[in-house]
Amino acid sequence: MGVVILTACTPEKTPLEQPDATTAAAPAEPSYAMADFAKVRKFDAHVHANDRDTALLQQARADNFGLLSINVDYPDFPSLQDQHAIALAQAQQDPGHFYWATTFSMKGYGSEGWPGQVTAALDRDVADGARAVKVWKNIGMVEKDAQGRAIMLDDPGLSAVAEHVRALGVPLIAHQGEPYNCWLPLDKMTTNNDREYFAKHPQYHMYLHPEQPSHAQLMAVRDRFVAAHPQLRVVGAHMASLEYDVDVLAAFLDRFPQATVDLAARMSQVQYQSNADRRKVRDFFIRYQDRLLYGTDLTQSPGADPAQFKAETHAVWQSDWRYLATGESQRIEVLEADVAGLSLPREVIDKVYYGNAAREFKL
Repeated sequence: MGVVILTACTPEKTPLEQPDATTAAAPAEPSYAMADFAKVRKFDAHVHANDRDTALLQQARADNFGLLSINVDYPDFPSLQDQHAIALAQAQQDPGHFYWATTFSMKGYGSEGWPGQVTAALDRDVADGARAVKVWKNIGMVEKDAQGRAIMLDDPGLSAVAEHVRALGVPLIAHQGEPYNCWLPLDKMTTNNDREYFAKHPQYHMYLHPEQPSHAQLMAVRDRFVAAHPQLRVVGAHMASLEYDVDVLAAFLDRFPQATVDLAARMSQVQYQSNADRRKVRDFFIRYQDRLLYGTDLTQSPGADPAQFKAETHAVWQSDWRYLATGESQRIEVLEADVAGLSLPREVIDKVYYGNAAREFKL
C-alpha cells in the first residue's frame, strides 16, 4: 500500500534523452479531453477491494474501468482467506471488469514444508483466475529469520517461489521499500500527505530508524532479485519505489526490459517533478509508454460508506485523467500548488490506461 509507511544514498541518475530539433518542431499529437473520460476504456491495475460490498466495482463500470484487486498479507487488511473469498466473488459477478492478484504468507518461512505449501496455493489461485502474484514490503522491512536477521527479497529461499511464478506465466507485482520521503526529515519531504503521515506515525519514519535498511539497500536487493530472474515478468508497484526521480526510474526500466511499473499512489510525486520540468516528465511517459500501468491504490475497507467511497474513487480517477490526458491545470492540495496536465498523446494514454495492463495480465 502507499499509505502505510514503514530506508540512503541517492542513486546515480541517467538523464532522459532530449528530443532533437525535428521532434521538438513536430505538430502536437491529438490528446483527449475531460469529455472523453467515460468514453475511453481504462484499467486500474492496483486497487484493494476488501469489502463484499461492490461499490468499487459499480464505480468502475460507471467510469469505464476494469480493476485488478491485489491481495496483500497486510495486518490492517482482512485475512488472506477473506481477501481471497471477496476477490473470487466479485470476479465471478463481473469477470469483464474485475480481476485479482494473489499473494502468499511468510508464516513458516524456512521450514521444510513452506515452499511446497506456497507453490500449491499459487497453483490453486492461478487456476481460480488470479492474474498475478504480489510480494510486499514486509520482505525486507519486517520479516525476520530464525536468527533474527531481516529476510530480503534476494534470499535464496524465495528463489524457488519466484521461478514457480514465472512457470505459471503470471507477473510478480513487487512492492519493495517506501516513498523516498520516508528516509528524509519532515521538512525535506516533497508532499504534505507524506509529511503528515510520518509525523503521526514516527515508528514508520525510516529517517528516525537508521538501524533499518536504507532505501538504497532495499533497491539494490530488489535489483539483484530482478537480475537473477530474467524471464520473470516483474511489475514494480508504486513506480518501483523510484517515484522521486523519473531519470532514476528510466535507468531501472532500461536495465530490466522485462519490468513494468504501476503508478499507484505516486501521482503527486510525478506532479511535483512536472511542476519543475514538465517537458522532462512528459518525455518520460512518451518514451516509456509501453512500460507504465495506470493504478491508484484505492482501497475499499470493510464497512466503508459505499456512496462516499464511490464519490472519492470517481474524484481520484478524474483528477488523474485531467493530469495525464489533458492540458488542463488543477489544484493539488498535497503539493499546495496548481499543476498543469501533461496532455499525453492519445496513443500513449490508451497504452498506459489499458493496453499495457491487457498485455501484462492477459485480460
